[in-house]
Amino acid sequence: MNEEHYILFDQYLQNEMTVGERKKFEKQLAEDSEFASAFETFKTVNLQLETKFGYEEEREAFRKNLKRVSDTHFSKERKTKVVSLKAWYYAVAASVAILIGLFFFNYEGNPVFEDFNNPEQAQFTERGEESVTLKQAEIAFNAKKYKEAIPLFEEILKVNKTPEIQYFYGVALLEESQFNKAEAIFNELKSGTPVYKDKALWNLALIKLKQKDYKSCKEILQTISQDYENYDDVQELLNELD
Repeated sequence: MNEEHYILFDQYLQNEMTVGERKKFEKQLAEDSEFASAFETFKTVNLQLETKFGYEEEREAFRKNLKRVSDTHFSKERKTKVVSLKAWYYAVAASVAILIGLFFFNYEGNPVFEDFNNPEQAQFTERGEESVTLKQAEIAFNAKKYKEAIPLFEEILKVNKTPEIQYFYGVALLEESQFNKAEAIFNELKSGTPVYKDKALWNLALIKLKQKDYKSCKEILQTISQDYENYDDVQELLNELD
């Protein structure tokens, strides 16, 4: 498939064609089955990118950057000669093709951390003198401000080291990719209170997944009890790793 077709597909979907261009495009869709098939594939990928990766924001930023570069280029050349658009269109087409290629690589390849990362909300019972700090940690954690939550958890754990606080501290560390500290917390939890054993193992698996250590991730998942409340997630991730 000619890469320039990606530009036509995008222009058509974004309503950027003239009436004449749209009629010509739709005529080709009706008469060229290969062209029509490629267009359907492009639409599917475009939709998946928008829903799965927030592609629209990236696309808009990309388009603005292209406009800035092309405006500068055209303003310099317009006074002296007619500028060929072919090379510029191929650059755009290549970029679109790369986006599509990256999508298929992620979509059809190994599972990604973001698809399985669903930290639960913290809801602590206030405790004496540290209640203010604990509340601040809870608010920061639930707002996904993990960098702010970490030092608050560390302050609380100096005087009140409970499995519950350790657990959410470990999750915050994982979110901030502080893997060694997070592993230490979850390894301690899995060997301690039975209530947190499977939760700790799940998060240890997520640590490995985030680091793309798929072999270790799978090995940890296989040690999680089927009684774990979110075992459906465990099974789904195992299936994707197979």
